[in-house]
Amino acid sequence: MTHPATDPVDLTARLVRCPSVTPDEGGALVLLEEVLSRAGFECQRVDRGGICNLFARWGARGASRTFGFNGHTDVVPLGDAAAWSKPPFGAEINAGQLWGRGAVDMKSGVAAFAAAAMDFVTQTPPDGAVILTITGDEEGDAVDGTTALLDWMQARGEKMSVCIVGEPTCPDKMGEMIKIGRRGSLSAWFTLTGIQGHSAYPYRARNPLPAMARLMDRLASHKLDQGTENFDPSTLAVVTIDTGNMATNVIPAQVRGTVNIRFNDAHDSAGLIAWLQGELDKVADEFDVKTEMNVKVSGESFLTAPGALSDLVAAAVEAETGVVPVLSTTGGTSDARFVKNHCPVVEFGLVGRTMHQVDERVPVEQIIQLKAIYARILADYFA
Repeated sequence: MTHPATDPVDLTARLVRCPSVTPDEGGALVLLEEVLSRAGFECQRVDRGGICNLFARWGARGASRTFGFNGHTDVVPLGDAAAWSKPPFGAEINAGQLWGRGAVDMKSGVAAFAAAAMDFVTQTPPDGAVILTITGDEEGDAVDGTTALLDWMQARGEKMSVCIVGEPTCPDKMGEMIKIGRRGSLSAWFTLTGIQGHSAYPYRARNPLPAMARLMDRLASHKLDQGTENFDPSTLAVVTIDTGNMATNVIPAQVRGTVNIRFNDAHDSAGLIAWLQGELDKVADEFDVKTEMNVKVSGESFLTAPGALSDLVAAAVEAETGVVPVLSTTGGTSDARFVKNHCPVVEFGLVGRTMHQVDERVPVEQIIQLKAIYARILADYFA
């Protein structure tokens, strides 16, 4: 029996029409569960902490070879809704592009790998299993999203042999980049407390602002490293310094500052936190101010060494696009930082030029190409 091919453009449009602004599910996972179930996938909602997630498997649990895809259906807020030239949840196709929030990041990616997987298992049933893990919490805190899915899988003996995260990875041209790792990320919030006073009598106060200025200058001026074999140099950005003080004749008692560090595999978060604390302690001694630091680690750096998985994806990308992709670790964080603890993982997806922007949109041709790439990867993996 011949099964009709799944249209990834139509599925993308249906997903974009779901207003799934994080953490709202918006109907996107309900839709995917419906279409995947019809294609023979065993589906299970794995909701945790008010976050909706979907697990879908075709084939037997515990199969010797299980190919996985990971993605998310939640999207960032619209920004100025009035600034959109097309309805942000309208999924209009105009000038060869599909418009709407999430069209690039990453409902097209989810639609493409879901469509490729459904066609593959119905037309050429593999000797093994295919697993899709789809979360509604990638753009938010990411505490109860992919991590909840992986925790649930571990408790039930579900295992992916390898996985592709379908995030947008290409800067300008379809096929040009595969992500084989990501830098780590941490943010640190500093609070320095002195003594409030009149600006005409500074000797009666203890101003925490010069202390914060010294701290931030030292942190921002410090070169963390020169880069490593697979990673660009680590960076530290000062993102805010604030007193909330609107009076020019008052020395404030307290000032807050925040930095964000994106770090490569020359560091881990523990070492960086110790360095930050050491610099903070020096400032406390020099300026006689009280200090406090709070840190959030979003993820450690990781690398999936070039090899069988990246070769498989690169060959499929080149075959479908004619482009030889580069292997990269650039960009921000993604849920690959969680998947890498479960199995080897790489990322490949669309050109991300308009993601998170007003008038987010994706060329329809790219959605079709992406499904073809994912379908070739599946066929080659199970060949």
